[in-house]
Amino acid sequence: MAILLYIKANPKPESESRTYQISESFINTYREKCPGDKIITYDLYAEGVKPITEEELRSRFSPKDDSALRHSIYKYAFEFKSCDKIVIAAPMWNLSFPAILKCYLDYIMAVGITFDYTEHGPVGLCQGKKAVHIVTRGGLYSEDPASAYEMGDKYLRGLFSFLGIVDFTTIAAEKLDIVGVDVEREMAKAIKVAQDKARNF
Repeated sequence: MAILLYIKANPKPESESRTYQISESFINTYREKCPGDKIITYDLYAEGVKPITEEELRSRFSPKDDSALRHSIYKYAFEFKSCDKIVIAAPMWNLSFPAILKCYLDYIMAVGITFDYTEHGPVGLCQGKKAVHIVTRGGLYSEDPASAYEMGDKYLRGLFSFLGIVDFTTIAAEKLDIVGVDVEREMAKAIKVAQDKARNF
């Protein structure tokens, strides 16, 4: 049995979120294809994820004995480390993604759990996992010239690679706010891609 971690980073309800229309289609298809797998879902807004506090930061740099590792600051890191597959649903906001996702990522970046420092430099401890980033964008940011301004997917790819995760797929619905674009067609294309990917994820 595989464990899939589904991270949702959008304050809109599913009925209003174009990102969630795609990601829920992915998850539903995956569930049909792999009914025995476990799916852990985190709606980061419902979770109330907040920036790391001073007290949490001090715990992060304390010695890693059994007591320290039981601190709540490591909850997300251990869950991330234990999963086999990750799906992140986050729209493009202001050239990146909602800030709450960065807060979550700060929690999963934990020395000795998801990565480590060695005499040869940092080494990711999450090899073998698969990841999908599902995103909606108002403009066309997957091609030049606007691709230079896209920071969210680039950041996720870089961070996941740092952790040792190189099997990373982006599913993007773009041009959704451009006048004259057939939004329903663009959404249908992205949903089809998501469903196809879910069947082989």
